[in-house]
Amino acid sequence: MNELAKAFGNNLRLMRKSKSISQDKLALLADIDRSYIGRIERGEVNITLEKAYQLAKVLGCDVRDLLP
Repeated sequence: MNELAKAFGNNLRLMRKSKSISQDKLALLADIDRSYIGRIERGEVNITLEKAYQLAKVLGCDVRDLLP
């Protein structure tokens, strides 16, 4: 697995949990499939910048907060 993708996924999970948002809710708000959110958090996929910004917007954080 890609170390950057794993680090991003871990940061995403930590931010999501700190805001008490479920994977399901995050997926719904960001218009991303829930299973894909899980794959992102596990570092199994390299997401696009567009998706990274979309997730940051939903979480109310700066995209840099999600970057390793």
